[in-house]
Amino acid sequence: MKKYFLIIAVFVSAISLKAQKVDLNQKKVDAILAKMTLEEKVGQMTQITLGVVGTQTDGEINPEALKDAIIKHKVGSILNVTNHALTVDQWHNLLTKIADEAKNTRLKIPVLYGLDGIHGQTYTLESTLFPQNIGMAATRNLELAKAVTKVAAKELRASGVRWNFATVLDCGRQPLWSRFPETYGEDVFIGKTMGAAVIKAYEEDGLNKTTAVASCMKHFLGYSASRNGKDRTPIYLPEIEMREYYLPQFREAVKAGASSVMINSSIINGMPVHASKYLLTDILRKELGFNGVAVSDWEDIKRVYAWHHVASTPREAVAMCVNAGVDMSMVPSDFTFYDLLIEAVQKKEVSMARIDEAVKRILMLKMKLGLFDNPYPEENAKANFGKAEYQTLALDAAHEAMTLLKNQDNVLPLSKSKKYLVVGPGAQSISALNGCWSYTWQGKEEQWYPKDSKTILQTIKEKVGEKNVLTTTAKGFESPENFDADALTKSAKNADAIILCLGENAYAESPGNIADLALDENQQLLAKAAIATGKPIILVLTEGRPRFITNIEPKINGILMAYWSGKKTAEAIADVLFGDYNPNGKLPFSYPRSSGEIVLYDRKPAEDIREVFNDDVHTGYNPLFAFGTGLSYTNFTYSNLKLSTKNLTGDNNLQVSVMVSNTGKMDGKQTVELYSRDLYASISPDMKRLRAFQKIDLKAGESKTVSFTLNKNDLAFVNTSLKTVTEAGAFKVMIGDLSDEFQYK
Repeated sequence: MKKYFLIIAVFVSAISLKAQKVDLNQKKVDAILAKMTLEEKVGQMTQITLGVVGTQTDGEINPEALKDAIIKHKVGSILNVTNHALTVDQWHNLLTKIADEAKNTRLKIPVLYGLDGIHGQTYTLESTLFPQNIGMAATRNLELAKAVTKVAAKELRASGVRWNFATVLDCGRQPLWSRFPETYGEDVFIGKTMGAAVIKAYEEDGLNKTTAVASCMKHFLGYSASRNGKDRTPIYLPEIEMREYYLPQFREAVKAGASSVMINSSIINGMPVHASKYLLTDILRKELGFNGVAVSDWEDIKRVYAWHHVASTPREAVAMCVNAGVDMSMVPSDFTFYDLLIEAVQKKEVSMARIDEAVKRILMLKMKLGLFDNPYPEENAKANFGKAEYQTLALDAAHEAMTLLKNQDNVLPLSKSKKYLVVGPGAQSISALNGCWSYTWQGKEEQWYPKDSKTILQTIKEKVGEKNVLTTTAKGFESPENFDADALTKSAKNADAIILCLGENAYAESPGNIADLALDENQQLLAKAAIATGKPIILVLTEGRPRFITNIEPKINGILMAYWSGKKTAEAIADVLFGDYNPNGKLPFSYPRSSGEIVLYDRKPAEDIREVFNDDVHTGYNPLFAFGTGLSYTNFTYSNLKLSTKNLTGDNNLQVSVMVSNTGKMDGKQTVELYSRDLYASISPDMKRLRAFQKIDLKAGESKTVSFTLNKNDLAFVNTSLKTVTEAGAFKVMIGDLSDEFQYK
């Protein structure tokens, strides 16, 4: 009993100390704020890109430009690189010069530096890159997602950077969208659970520690719901849909402790989100309870005037956005925000109370990050950069992302004693394995990748020997040799099978806009030439979104979805193809069959029906590969589905268990997914919704019982009054090919 009380006392003491520290920080911030001029406050709200204070040489600072930014304009935050990633030492040198200059200001307020470390520390050379979010969602492994996030945080902090603009919480329900690979796919549950886990992993060690960075949940709100799939284009989003599919991820991220939020660049129902007080104050602040820093996206306050035309002057745009709830403007290339906001305050268009609110949040974040105690890059953090175990983790993550979509007649795994023709633009491309935000913004400049990065062709040669590998390819995705159908036809005569590497080269944001999900004509012609040879074909897809392969799929024997899975993508692909790793990834989106049939797995009943002469035909959800598809080299069977009760009441829990057996001859991992369906509700219910998942490891012949706990909140939906409710009635639970029903009262 004494031990029990001692534990409680220690726990209460820890909470008390934390509260005291927060209170002390608040007092310090209040004291600084009381001394600040209007210009100093507005400077803190101004964020510029490195190019404003740098030179044309990456990593170099222009001393006069830096002085102008920090001394004259009191700038509080800087972001980005000039062109490409820097070394750790370059980062330390650059950030030291910025910190030195900040020490020359009247109040010596440190500068907060931010970067987009989307799948690892994007902008430091030799950093470890992991799968993009879409690939991490395929792993269905929260512990793995947390582990790779911890590495990203350490390598950011080792570089001297304490603020990361990640993670993306936009729900990937529009596959055309060029930021689709940055999402966790089309499902709300994966997005909110994995997103919240990542947010927590970035910050839970304590922001003043060298193993943590401030996270940024983005992009609030509904950014991925573009009507035409183009980046930064209009969104028309009923609030009931917004609350059902796009808000839950942010709600969970706020609970997980996100320090900052970045705003949706687009407009929703005609209103720029940056200027929406309803979204940024009423929902984000009051409803979700978020009290961190709200930063604009690139140039988006300017665009409220220049693009969206809801402000008649640039100053009006600034006033609208700040009054709506934006705390910091990613201007980023000049000081117009600084000048215009000062004018707006002087003309009483923005209150000093609103300015103080924003600046207090910014100063509090800097305080929590330890910048007031030490504004310089931390030398001891360097030891956390580039550890050998990070490469092992990168391979683990890439392995678990690999998603086997087709394995006709068990063509896979391949024999190591046969000859293979490796073709296609992805065969010798490093950028097509990593995608966006990889040492450069677009990720295409391969000279900046680590020298030991391997291509698919290299790793296949390592598996079977150079003499057993033929190729018609050249380095670089766009090389003309990669699309030479005649060369393929000739070379195929000497091969037992063809490994066809298709997909997408790297892209980020608007440069990734496309008008059609179809693969480009050159890739289609190459695939048709491969099919015409009559040889077995294994299609390896390295892509950030589902590109149509419907016209070639029937003649393809095996299909491996590899996504953009980071540094170890090629090794993971070869391991799966030749049976050295048993694939276990699961599709985090529905792979569409055609442009006229993009229906998501959690569709409404009416979407599932096609009327043919008044007969209901259930072919509405007919993707090429369904959400959750993912084959293995072993067999898993489900049995003995049990519900603890057939009548769930009030706030009680429902226990659901199922027996999972590995009935094959190979050890393997399996993600057990639990779906539910509300059979009848006050609004048309979804056909099915993912409510829980667990990833388990089973040896050949082994069985395990997997258990889940559900309550009424897991069954809830947003009704016509925009309230999240659980209504009484019948529900179905589905795991694998098993299902059962229960009543909620």
